[in-house]
Amino acid sequence: MKLFYIVPKLNNEGGVARALSLKLNYLVEMLGYEVHILTQNQGNFPLFYSFHEKIVFHDMILEGSVFNFFSSFRKSLKSKIESIQPDVIIVCDNGLKAYTIPFVLSDVIPIIFECHGSKYIEEKQLKSDFILKFKSSLKYKFKDFGANKFSKLVALSNESLNEWNVENGLVISNPTWIKSDNRADLKSKKVIAVARNSYEKGLDRLLVIWQKVSVKYPDWTLDIYGESVTNLKKEVLELGMESNVNLSEPEKNISEKYLASSVYVMTSRSEGFPMVLLEAMASGLPCVAYDCPTGPRAIIEEGENGFLIEDGNVDLFVQKLELLIEDENLRIKMGQNAQESVKKYDLDSIMQQWKSLFETLVNK
Repeated sequence: MKLFYIVPKLNNEGGVARALSLKLNYLVEMLGYEVHILTQNQGNFPLFYSFHEKIVFHDMILEGSVFNFFSSFRKSLKSKIESIQPDVIIVCDNGLKAYTIPFVLSDVIPIIFECHGSKYIEEKQLKSDFILKFKSSLKYKFKDFGANKFSKLVALSNESLNEWNVENGLVISNPTWIKSDNRADLKSKKVIAVARNSYEKGLDRLLVIWQKVSVKYPDWTLDIYGESVTNLKKEVLELGMESNVNLSEPEKNISEKYLASSVYVMTSRSEGFPMVLLEAMASGLPCVAYDCPTGPRAIIEEGENGFLIEDGNVDLFVQKLELLIEDENLRIKMGQNAQESVKKYDLDSIMQQWKSLFETLVNK
C-alpha cells in the first residue's frame, strides 16, 4: 500500500513529529508500506527524530501573499499526487489550508484528516473584540465544513472527537514508545515539563505555579525541556527562581530525564493527545495537568495516576503538586498506576487499528 502524508514540518521535537516517526517507521518496517511525506518550507531538514531510510520526503515552498501561498499549495499538492499516485492521503495539519484539501483534490483517492490538536487551538490570546470573535466563530464553522469533506476524521480521543460536528469521525489514539522495563524511583527532588515555549503550551502559567511551590520547597527544582524555553530566562529572573528552574533545549534522550524526575506537570491551554503525558506515565511518573481541551482528560484518571486540575485554578494546582512533593508513598502508588494505565497504548495494537482503516478505505 502507498501512503502520502501531508504535514507542515517534521524537523522539530513536537508530539506530532514523535508520533509520526513511530507510526510511519512501523508502517514501513512491519507492514511493508510505501510511505511518502510532504512538508513545507524545508520542514523535513534536519530531522529531530529518526525516520526509516525508505520513507520518501518531499517539500513545497509556500510564501508570498495569501493568493500566491494558496496557489502554490494547490499546484504542489496536485503535482505530487499525480506523480506518486497514493492509495490513501493522510493530512496532519491544524492550519486552515488543510481544510481546503478535499476541495483541491479529486475524491477518487481517500483522504484522512488526522487531528492532532483541539479544534479551538489558538496560537495567541484572543482579544475581547467582537470582530475578532466573529472571525473566530467563522473559522471554527469552516473547520467543521471542511472536516466533513474528508473520507475520515481521526481524533486522538473521544473528547477530541466530540469537539467536531462531523459524521465521518473515529478515534485512534497515539502510541507510546517508552517501554515499561524501567521505572523512575521518584526519590529525586525534581519536577519535569516538556513543551515548546508557545502560547498554547502555557509555560507562563507553569512559572506562576512554581513560584508559589518553590517558596515552600526551595530544595526542589523544575526542569523544563523544549524549543525556545531558554527565552523564558528573563521571566525566571524576574520571579526570583534562577536557582530552582532549569531551562533546556530539546533533549533527544528525554526518557533518561523522565527517569530522573519525580512528578510531571502540564499547564497547556490546549492539547491534542499529549505524547509527553504518555511518555512520563510510561516512565512511572504521576502527573498534574490542567483540564484543558482536549488531551489530559483522556489520559489522566483523577486521583489514580495523577491529578486533573480545573483549567486555570492556580491554587488547586499548587495544592496537588505540593501533596505529591510531600508524600513519597503517594507518588509511588500513582506512578505505578500511571505506568500500568498507558499499556493500552501499545504500538502494535494502535497500528493494527490504522491498518484496518487503510484497508477498509482502499477496498470500498
